[in-house]
Amino acid sequence: MQTAPNRAARPPAPRAPAQREQVDLLTRVSRNTWRRLLATPLYPHTLYGPVPGDLRLRLSERWSGNEARGSAILAGEIEFAGELIRNPRPVWHPPGVGPDWLAAWHGFDWLGDLIAIGASARDPARALIQSWLSENGSWHPIGWRSDVVATRIFAWIVHFDEIAGRESDRALHRMMLASLARQVRHLGRTASWELTGAPRIRALKGLLAGMAALGGARARIVRTLQALEQELAAQIMPDGGHRARNPSVQLAVLRDLIDIRAVLRAAKLEIPNPLQQVIERMAPMLRFFRHGDRRLALFNGSIEEDAILVDLALTRSETRGQAPLEAGQSGFQRLQCGQSLVVVDAGKPAVQGFDTKAHAGTLAFELSHGRDRIIVNCGGYRGSRTAWERVARSSAAHSVLVVGDTNAIEIRGDGSLGRAPAHITCERAEQDGHQWISASHDGYRTRFGQTYTRQLYLTADGEDLRGEEKLAGRAGTEFAVRFHLHPAVQASLIDESGGALLKLPSGATWRLRAAGAELSLGDSIYLGTGELRSTQQIVLSGTTGPGGATVRWALRREQPPSLRPAVSDT
Repeated sequence: MQTAPNRAARPPAPRAPAQREQVDLLTRVSRNTWRRLLATPLYPHTLYGPVPGDLRLRLSERWSGNEARGSAILAGEIEFAGELIRNPRPVWHPPGVGPDWLAAWHGFDWLGDLIAIGASARDPARALIQSWLSENGSWHPIGWRSDVVATRIFAWIVHFDEIAGRESDRALHRMMLASLARQVRHLGRTASWELTGAPRIRALKGLLAGMAALGGARARIVRTLQALEQELAAQIMPDGGHRARNPSVQLAVLRDLIDIRAVLRAAKLEIPNPLQQVIERMAPMLRFFRHGDRRLALFNGSIEEDAILVDLALTRSETRGQAPLEAGQSGFQRLQCGQSLVVVDAGKPAVQGFDTKAHAGTLAFELSHGRDRIIVNCGGYRGSRTAWERVARSSAAHSVLVVGDTNAIEIRGDGSLGRAPAHITCERAEQDGHQWISASHDGYRTRFGQTYTRQLYLTADGEDLRGEEKLAGRAGTEFAVRFHLHPAVQASLIDESGGALLKLPSGATWRLRAAGAELSLGDSIYLGTGELRSTQQIVLSGTTGPGGATVRWALRREQPPSLRPAVSDT
């Protein structure tokens, strides 16, 4: 028996530009009006109301905390979003910190890290919550932002009994419940409009958890689930990829959806089919982005993330779907042979509303062999220095050809994307286990009159990756093909052949040879772990001639001496 397709799972029809601009204008006016209201001294008084005597549900499924991070917090070393603040004063609003640090601090997601330490950390955790309760009753643009409120609500609910479960904690018990009730009322007014993208899904998660835990009306929970379904239809593509095209966002959203499902199960509420179906689509796409070290590829602002956390998210997804070789709607390709894996960004950039962290890395790729990352992108910057963020988002921070030291996609001053390639194409083929893709874009046509084509070919044993970089256009244009190396890779030039040797942590050696450009070795940076690390890059530089330019290269794994054929004496 066939069932009708689920309409809620379909992306909404695109609006005409004029209609979209009108909706955006009305949304901005509405948001500004609301924010002015929230900032008034009277607003906190509108949040008072009935307070339950206890939580109506407990969540037994939780994400494991990091004891090392918890110990650092106890020692006053507060590090979030690439910023380290020692013993912040005042505790909740130290001067000079970035908004991402402040959001993480007020979100209390780190509460699990303190709990992971054990009983010795419970009193410090209680003291921090009491401090927050006494100092943050009024609205703040970050501390009371909908995704931050939602994160805090969820963390407090998950760890409620550990923080306020003793008889001696009755006063804190009542204070936390009263604050949770106020925060849920506030979130009910802001969750569906204040933010866009993944943060809106986070806000709806917190609202659902708060209403279920405090005994909210079933009709309100149903309406919130309907709003969630609309967001999933708008944000998750048919292949399971999130519209931000960012592997870290893929992980975060999948975790939020798994949490929502856990809340519904604990509350004995029916799990909507669109929610379950999206989880089943997103998990294989998260597998798609994993290298052999079980961490994530670096595209559009992502970092490697914790391998254990990625494993846990995939396990809790309860989905066994394998990683696809290609993700057409998300715009990524995957070549996988032997122990080698190549992940390629061959798609259109993130659309408006999902592009504030997107990178100009069209046609960039990463290569790993076993657990060793070899060729990487620089990764996503975490911190408050906008100059470094712009560097990380540039085309030159990716393993791709760059024309005239210019981004293939414009990054505007407000962080959104501007001029972008009008045409991006990609073809894929496989024969006898060998895999090949050919992709192109015209992002350099307007300014430089160039069209860029990249071909990648991986042999069936995964020991030989070959590439061809081609520019078609006018002569006299400078270009550089960049291969950023993971910091664990040791690179050296080979004088006699003009190539380079790459030594991996596993002991394996790979040899790079190239023709059609001048090969050099330079400095680079790596942000894959969330902090700045020095590394190297191989650069193939040249200038287009009358027929454009063609650069061919090959990266082959050297056989160990014991496996090389013996040389005969005769």
